[in-house]
Amino acid sequence: MGLFDKKRIFLDYASITPVAPEVSNEMLKIEKVVFANPSAIYTEALAAKDIVDKSRQKIADLIHAQKSEIIFTSGGTEGNNLAMLGVFEFYKKENFRPHIITTNIEHPAILEVCKEIERRGGEVTYLSVSPEGLVNPKNVREALKENTLLVTVAYANNEIGTIQPIKEISRIIKDYRLKNKTDLPYFHTDACQAALYLSLDVLKLGVDILTIDGIKVYGPKGCGILYLRHGVDIMPIIFGGGQERGLRSGTENVPAIAGLAKAMEIADSTREKESARLSLIRDYAIENILKTFPKAILNGSREYRLPNNINFCFPASSAGRPSLDAEFAVISLDVAGISASYSSSCRSLKPARHSLRHQALAGGEDSFSYVVSALDRKNCSNSSLRFTLGRGSQKKDIDTLVIALKNIVI
Repeated sequence: MGLFDKKRIFLDYASITPVAPEVSNEMLKIEKVVFANPSAIYTEALAAKDIVDKSRQKIADLIHAQKSEIIFTSGGTEGNNLAMLGVFEFYKKENFRPHIITTNIEHPAILEVCKEIERRGGEVTYLSVSPEGLVNPKNVREALKENTLLVTVAYANNEIGTIQPIKEISRIIKDYRLKNKTDLPYFHTDACQAALYLSLDVLKLGVDILTIDGIKVYGPKGCGILYLRHGVDIMPIIFGGGQERGLRSGTENVPAIAGLAKAMEIADSTREKESARLSLIRDYAIENILKTFPKAILNGSREYRLPNNINFCFPASSAGRPSLDAEFAVISLDVAGISASYSSSCRSLKPARHSLRHQALAGGEDSFSYVVSALDRKNCSNSSLRFTLGRGSQKKDIDTLVIALKNIVI
């Protein structure tokens, strides 16, 4: 059964996107004729290297970067780890405690790395967000200090779809550097959720490091991009043959890299039209859910929101009885033929080592969504649902969803 099976409605595109047919065709074409290792020097290897080079150039052009600033990774998680741990390890030294600034609603691929940085002796400041899920750039400015190496703020949140003021934060960081005559801190953004719908022009965004994941842009699994501006100093976290400027060892996955370049090309050419189409469906969904369930609360900013994100809290009744159990609701919707979620899919597999700090950030072990908990909405973390749209979504899907929710929400 495919993601676009007419018998089912897929509303979890924030979790994963299906591989676009054009991408599959590109990968299959390459797999049939190119199999050599790009690091070798004979004819077949040079053909493979040429595909990697052309893909790297294509992606660089799309985000207004230089070809040598594109590092291929296995996906968003590895990209975030390389960005954060790489900077931390490069600057870590005796009698110096590196400082990182982030927010308390970041993806687990950021927060778990922060935990590891703290374990290794680093310092992390977790900035709170507004009830709409927005970080205040002034709070970033106030948190900056002499030992701050990195600021990492996601371009758009994966659960509530809130778009952060990246350009404004970038200006604050650049002003701080100029005033203090330093190259630090670097500014990193996880752009995995934003890549389909928002501009990735790294020059206009003003970021030093940016992460993209193939599975979020209708590209292949196991392939991602890390934009690393020239002049940013990091250490590798994977060691071996020295591929990718010595920062990411391992034989390149040539078909996947070519497929990701194709997916990025399609995303760039369809961004404006698809964003407008999905915004209409998103707004239709928000209006109809609020009309059908007057007590429902939209999680995240209405104004600064991804075109494909719908996240609602169905709060407890006046008698204190929960109107919805998120986990049960997701199962019930699945039975009704609708795929949805209640938080990041990456939260379903909890790490064996769970720090007290992370429990506090997550609103406790019983909290389904630490992101919703951070919005300071009582009883919403366990009674919120996320619906995310994609290329297969239609307006009529929302009508079916609302009917199904009537049988679930008390």
